[in-house]
Amino acid sequence: MKKKTSLYSVVILVAGIVVLLNLLSDTFFLRLDFTADKRYTLSKATKDILKNLNRPVTVKAYFTRDLPPNIATTRRDFKDLLTEYSRISHGMVQFTFIDPNQSPESEQEAVRSGVQPLIIDSREKDKIVQKKAYLGAVVQYGEKNDVIPLLQPGAPIEYYLSTSIKKLTVTAKPSVAFVQNCKAATITAMPQVNQAASVLNTTVPVYLSDSTSALESYLTAVFVDPQDSLPPYITRQFDQFLGKGGNLIIAFDRVNGNLSSGFPMGSSHNTGLEKWLKDKGIDVREDFVTDINCNHIGVRQQGLPFTISVAFPYFPNITTFADHPIVKGLEEVALPFASSIVYSGDSAHTWIPLAMTSEKSGRREVPVYFDINYQWKESDFPEKNLVVAGLLKNNASPERKGQIMVVSSGKFCVNGEGENAVQLNPDNVNLLVNAIDYLNDQSGLIDLRTKTITSRPLKEISEGKRTFLKFFNFLFPVFLAIGYGIFRMERNRSLRIKRMEEDYV
Repeated sequence: MKKKTSLYSVVILVAGIVVLLNLLSDTFFLRLDFTADKRYTLSKATKDILKNLNRPVTVKAYFTRDLPPNIATTRRDFKDLLTEYSRISHGMVQFTFIDPNQSPESEQEAVRSGVQPLIIDSREKDKIVQKKAYLGAVVQYGEKNDVIPLLQPGAPIEYYLSTSIKKLTVTAKPSVAFVQNCKAATITAMPQVNQAASVLNTTVPVYLSDSTSALESYLTAVFVDPQDSLPPYITRQFDQFLGKGGNLIIAFDRVNGNLSSGFPMGSSHNTGLEKWLKDKGIDVREDFVTDINCNHIGVRQQGLPFTISVAFPYFPNITTFADHPIVKGLEEVALPFASSIVYSGDSAHTWIPLAMTSEKSGRREVPVYFDINYQWKESDFPEKNLVVAGLLKNNASPERKGQIMVVSSGKFCVNGEGENAVQLNPDNVNLLVNAIDYLNDQSGLIDLRTKTITSRPLKEISEGKRTFLKFFNFLFPVFLAIGYGIFRMERNRSLRIKRMEEDYV
């Protein structure tokens, strides 16, 4: 009877502990991060944003509940993250979860807010069916809203959420200078870049002169597609700017491609930037990069009233990028008439290639005749991973200061003006805007873009080891159970023998 009472007490105690832990979990939030790169630990940039909130931020999370396990983790991670945001901000971040699949009204609300469904395959009753899955959110701050339309599994959730909050709450934006000398591209000729960059920065047109240094009050300057030769005072001011910790983004044409004349030619384009960069170890070569992965152009055939589309390898589509915040998440950037870049600088700087050509690419030195009707062969692309954009990092500065980013295509981010204006590929815009955000924002927020969930597959093992492990996993529990049974049987037999002895007590 005493043993039964003791057993009941243990059961009641364990049940009480479980209930207490569940009650505490509703009040307190604790998450231990044992990942090597602290993937689930909030960054200083996020904490600074949350601690400076002066009014509540409301997050409406539109997430489907019944999702496959590999996708359902995104919902759980997002909820855990919001819980921690709320704790760090002392309740200034408030959130609700809505399942758009539960009612037509909820689904309409999600779609109207800008959250779009993802079509996924789901197993139901031993059948694979397609269903709509919602994995997005709307962040509200006062009267302003920002939409996170879709959070793919493995996405850098903290980056998207913190950036969204910062967009809505930022008051004093850092300024970025767009240098307008030497017939460089104006801000008005880059409306897509200007709109995207203005979310976190203030874009300012700046004209340099020999008498004054107009870059002193800026952290980052942008110089896009200059057409005229640079007077000495511009490169001198660039040097002074870099020496004081300023960052410079340069996109320019080392070569000039002309397709409008009757004899389409490619020639050298000298502005003085190439010499100035080469003195720093950045050699933007006098060549045209070609790539089997390229854009198409329309060609009018002689005697025919219509145009046909032909591949033009001199307009490479770049899909190979480094693991760096500036190019994280980019899929395809079109770089017309790009040149290859080679670095030969000293150990005081580190050269980081950011964008490269494909495995099948090549280079043509000037002058080049563009034969539109040429039938390209794989043998025309003997090279691979030619660098077309890179970042020169100053090793003497632990912070992001005194850095130069170079893109060897001046018009990749220029829409143009008037009738010549074109709509740019979104990633062309993102490449420049990401660079501005990375260099101009010292909070480190953009570094969170690399904070993704990555798979870590087990190492491949031999067929023999695989067979051994398979049989071991099957047979070991069986032998363990048999062994335990023999042990129990022998123990019970020993006890019976003991009880039969005359002196057993």
